[in-house]
Amino acid sequence: MVLVVYYGLPLGLCSSNEASTRASSSTSGQVSDAVAGTVPVLRDFQVYPPVLTPTSEGEALTNGTAEDVSATVPGGTDCISHRLLMEYTFASSYGAPFVGQYTPPSCDFNRVTLNFTVTSIGRQFDRLAVMYLGDIEIWRTSTAEPTATGIVWTYIKDVSEFKTLFSQRQKVIFDLGNQVTDVYTASFNTTLTATFFKAQDTIDPADVILPVSARQAANNMPSAYQVPTQNASNSLTLPRNVEKAVFSISATGQIDEEFWYSNALSSDVNTFPGYGPLLGSSPYREVQLLIDGKLAGVVLPFPIIFTGGVVPGLWRPLVGIDAFDLREDEIDITAWLPLLCDGSSHTFSIIVAGIDDDGKGNGVITDTIGSYWIVTGKVFLWLDEDGSMTSGTMPESSVPAPSIALSSSVGKSRNGTNETLAYDVAVNRELNITSTVKTSRGSKLAVWHQISQYENRNVFTNRGNSQFTQQTASGVEVSSRGYARRFSYPITLNQTVTQPPNGNLTLQATLDRGEDIHIAGQPTFPTGLQSFDNLPRVSKGPAFQGSHLSTRQNGSAFYTALPNNTQAFSFGSTQQEMTFAGIQVDSFTGDVVFPPVSGSFELYQRHVLAINSTVAEDNENLVGASIASFVHPPSAVPPALGQFAEVSIGRTHSRPPQY
Repeated sequence: MVLVVYYGLPLGLCSSNEASTRASSSTSGQVSDAVAGTVPVLRDFQVYPPVLTPTSEGEALTNGTAEDVSATVPGGTDCISHRLLMEYTFASSYGAPFVGQYTPPSCDFNRVTLNFTVTSIGRQFDRLAVMYLGDIEIWRTSTAEPTATGIVWTYIKDVSEFKTLFSQRQKVIFDLGNQVTDVYTASFNTTLTATFFKAQDTIDPADVILPVSARQAANNMPSAYQVPTQNASNSLTLPRNVEKAVFSISATGQIDEEFWYSNALSSDVNTFPGYGPLLGSSPYREVQLLIDGKLAGVVLPFPIIFTGGVVPGLWRPLVGIDAFDLREDEIDITAWLPLLCDGSSHTFSIIVAGIDDDGKGNGVITDTIGSYWIVTGKVFLWLDEDGSMTSGTMPESSVPAPSIALSSSVGKSRNGTNETLAYDVAVNRELNITSTVKTSRGSKLAVWHQISQYENRNVFTNRGNSQFTQQTASGVEVSSRGYARRFSYPITLNQTVTQPPNGNLTLQATLDRGEDIHIAGQPTFPTGLQSFDNLPRVSKGPAFQGSHLSTRQNGSAFYTALPNNTQAFSFGSTQQEMTFAGIQVDSFTGDVVFPPVSGSFELYQRHVLAINSTVAEDNENLVGASIASFVHPPSAVPPALGQFAEVSIGRTHSRPPQY
């Protein structure tokens, strides 16, 4: 069997602008033809570390260079199986998800990848989509906004952590709510394929996975909660022989909560009466896990931006960070096992919280926020020997009140009307859960420790028509099972809106954002390291104890829409840098710090520059060697504006429901 390090192109397909990312000097003429319109279909893509997936011996490698990235997996030829899970068109599909049946392959597998390929033509908003097996969310993604001449994209996702679910018959539910009208004409034509194979692996999938969801699979409906209008809680009875337990959370802001990081303090929402009320509850959001009403962990969400977000011209054909694969966060709840394994039911709740303030610099965490967040959770369980019973000491929680610092000021014009608003928010949090867990292997101390820092500054000028946002969320999470995570999510955004009476709506924005994640030990979700295990320069190199993903996007764009919204146009440029590395770390100290990094080995690097819906530069390195290098002549980059759906302004306007 040949395994291909996959970069997001369907085999044998390479058209329009993404073709340029695979072009060598011998194909530059073909690329020029594509840009000139000979091949009008736009290929959208997300920059992400490559994924290992099998193909037949005769297929061409997708990296388009002489670099050999294929790898034979010892003992892996006994299982390569493909399953078509879905072939479906989402047109007017709100409340009408795809529902199908899945039967597992008969051979033994330990890896599962999903291929999601979509085509669309016309005009449409970006849409959120969620795949379920029964009541359990498997993958959360979103769509690109189509063009008048059509788009296509493919994303490959490793879902090997769900092996226990894919080993059983399942109901597949795929929810992609869409509306087709005489203005918003585009459907989404989708194909979802699962590939199963056997590889030398270090992934240790859970034995049991339990949902914390709305549990609507029996009604052939999606199982996400809408928070805060719905209570995101389930009562679960766990097996009595659990050795390790991890809770994962998937949470996405929509409508009034889509641009939560630009929201105002509640005491300031009426600062600009002529503009209308600002969205409130502060720009701070945290997602809480409660077990039997007690705080067990906190997630600081990544500020996801969909392809219609801020200014749509930023996101063609290069989409935003994680737009095609919204990450889940995990909380180790092993310390709760002496309680959870008592044979009784226990309540798991997910709450999305902001800050309520009194206008005097004082604030408290509150679950009163805008509408709405799409939320689900899962409990991953690793079992002890049959017949054993987990016991130990009850969990002890140290959860001091978060430190919250708030300030705001209003500037006035000469006539006394409010001209500017500036506010700062800083939140520091720490949480520590400990217990002694006794299994058949003996007694061990179980610890989950989190510390996070959050800083946000927003400045409105021009009577609310211009806004500057700068935010950094960072933190460290450490588990006694030898897992640690360190993250940082910086974002800086400048945006201006102009809409004179009966005139065109115009938006201008500049953006700089990043995602930096260190992981040590074995998380629940694959980090991507396994994709590189069999490359010669990696397998002969040092052993890794973790990974480091670092990516940054920056760009600027302009958007204009006619008063009746029958036409909207946007142009812009965005560049992205991504580096993915294997790391070596020193031993865990038990403190709430990420273990010191003693070595780093670059596995994958990519730089992309997109201008006006065209890839102008694309350079890739795999394990230190260049595998693709392309620079488009500036004269060949088209100045034309592309057609877009109506954009929503996060402070005042709402798009049709995204979910």
